[in-house]
Amino acid sequence: MVMNKAGRDIPKEYADQFGIYEGELAHISDYQEASRTIKPVKPRDEKLVGSIREAIEKTGLTDGMTISFHHHFREGDFVMNMVLEEIAKMGIKNISIAPSSIANVHEPLIDHIKNGVVTNITSSGLRDKVGAAISEGIMENPVVIRSHGGRARAIAAGDVHIDVAFLGAPSSDEYGNANGTKGKATCGSLGYAMIDAKYADQVVIITDTLVPYPNTPISIPQTDVDYVVVVDAIGDPKGIAKGATRFTKNPKELIIAEYASKVITNSPYYKEGFSFQTGTGGAALAVTRFMREQMIKDNIKARFALGGITNAMVELLQEGLVEKIIDVQDFDHPSAVSLGEHADHYEIDANMYASPFSKGAVINQLDTAILSALEVDTDFNVNVMTGSDGVIRGASGGHSDTSMACKMSLVISPLVRGRIPTFVEHVNTVVTPGSSVDIVVTEIGIAINPLREDLVEHFKVIDIPQFTIKELQEKAYSIVGTPDPIQYGDKVVALIEYRDGSLIDVVRNV
Repeated sequence: MVMNKAGRDIPKEYADQFGIYEGELAHISDYQEASRTIKPVKPRDEKLVGSIREAIEKTGLTDGMTISFHHHFREGDFVMNMVLEEIAKMGIKNISIAPSSIANVHEPLIDHIKNGVVTNITSSGLRDKVGAAISEGIMENPVVIRSHGGRARAIAAGDVHIDVAFLGAPSSDEYGNANGTKGKATCGSLGYAMIDAKYADQVVIITDTLVPYPNTPISIPQTDVDYVVVVDAIGDPKGIAKGATRFTKNPKELIIAEYASKVITNSPYYKEGFSFQTGTGGAALAVTRFMREQMIKDNIKARFALGGITNAMVELLQEGLVEKIIDVQDFDHPSAVSLGEHADHYEIDANMYASPFSKGAVINQLDTAILSALEVDTDFNVNVMTGSDGVIRGASGGHSDTSMACKMSLVISPLVRGRIPTFVEHVNTVVTPGSSVDIVVTEIGIAINPLREDLVEHFKVIDIPQFTIKELQEKAYSIVGTPDPIQYGDKVVALIEYRDGSLIDVVRNV
């Protein structure tokens, strides 16, 4: 075992392969960008093919190759299941998949793993049944979990080489110009798909809405696309917003949101032209509403809002309270419509959003960000990956990226969930190191990271109860008791990369 700077033991074989986390900026250095193989398309060559099977055949996909997908359709995605089913029927085995995230709708993946079709996975998240199956140890090789910025870095640096990217697009023309703002299953930004299209050897656009050439606006350009397939349906639009954009009436969540808004609007960063990212959960959306009221009262406007975008953010743009929206992913239909119609609603790829190896990610310009947590420990480390039972059921997402890069990160979480403490002595899985977390916000008050002496001094007079992080943990335990330790097996089922590619933690089978 090798202990990293987060205090986690990493098995030596993986430490040697990936390196270990040694600090937020320890492994940020010059690198040679990845290259790809390109098959030139000659005049009068046609890219449009008759089926997914024909597209697979034309790419020459064989055993042992790596394919990728994006998750912009979230729980409404049909594409990954359709492609993997066809690959299985063709008898292709030992495939590595590199989707930007995996949802519960991808449950058929479990059988493809058991049947040897899929033998390696790298992704940002594993939800529900798929995550539970991985935690049970159904895969021989551990899943590699990467943040959104870390995934973009890995692709650009060549750590992940994609042989074929199968990318669902709400609309495309026959030459492959694709976007997410037109069609039957509009998802808005294709920010996570754009990085795959740029670096994959071959790209197959799968659409259910073929439009005349040229299809504009162009999110994925024809110069990155090899083949186009038209199918009956690429996804269910209702699944895109599923579970993401609920407006809370929960008193506990509303108190958390009010406190978080008060912290932001009383912070040194709240001034004309500030920037923020608030997230999509119930409490996070409520933060946006509270901030709106205060911004109107103070006559303060934000320069830009960032991240996964919802209608709550679009309304701020329409009201003139936010000058621009920078969009890597949309979580509801109104935000997808806004991207297609509003000049100041701008689409970016994951590299520009959050990669630590880019020439300047947008998160580096962010003043403050609201982030969630499954667990927070007394060192401010955050777990967004495994539940209190140790089972994988979450996603790294942009958590470690945004919290590290913004000027003031807020992690919002109730003290307990049901009979489970959110604040613990040691999180089950470290995804974001405590050094990146500035303030945690609960329904009983806040705790400021003592590393941020400037914020400790600044918030001395704010009218919100303040505690140490240890006091929050003790209060959580006093309500529900000390949690029993999880009984893990010896098998490593997932490797948690920090955004720079080093290992910050591992997950073992439960």
